Amino acid sequence: MPLHEKPATLTVFESPRLTCRRWCESDIDALFAVYSDKEGARWVDDGSPITFEECVEWIRVTKANYRTRGYGMFALDSKETRKTIGFCGLVHPSNQPEPEAKYAFLPSHWGLGYASEALPKLLAYGNTQHQMNKIIATVADEHLVSQRVLTKAGMQYSHSIKEPDGSTTQVFVWRV
Repeated sequence: MPLHEKPATLTVFESPRLTCRRWCESDIDALFAVYSDKEGARWVDDGSPITFEECVEWIRVTKANYRTRGYGMFALDSKETRKTIGFCGLVHPSNQPEPEAKYAFLPSHWGLGYASEALPKLLAYGNTQHQMNKIIATVADEHLVSQRVLTKAGMQYSHSIKEPDGSTTQVFVWRV
């Protein structure tokens, strides 16, 4: 199989325009492109772009999560181009007990409805494949676009967290 092709057995779910699949080593460049982008990184964790070495470690951790939890972060491939345009997943940052939905896309794919297409499928996957009846998502107070995506997917605002740097993070909850 050519290096750019991804085995169908890695598929987690599909939507009209996306194939969601488990990560493989060849995803490193796409992962770095999404999470090293300064504009996109401002919405992730502490707002710092990720390094290539951190991407390598993230793939290792994600593969360990597949083994121990059965899920983790996933790649989102465009069905039209067969290229990876973003990522989504269910994770437990700092080993928090509740699963948290995450997603990010290449800036060239922002505003095209991909997040609104992927998130409901991700939530359904968590419920049907892993019996999750509660999934949270966190979003920066000022990230209104992402808040609309969460609400559109059926998530509801729960509460806000004041961060050590003075910023506010909103917590949304999805329940079956």
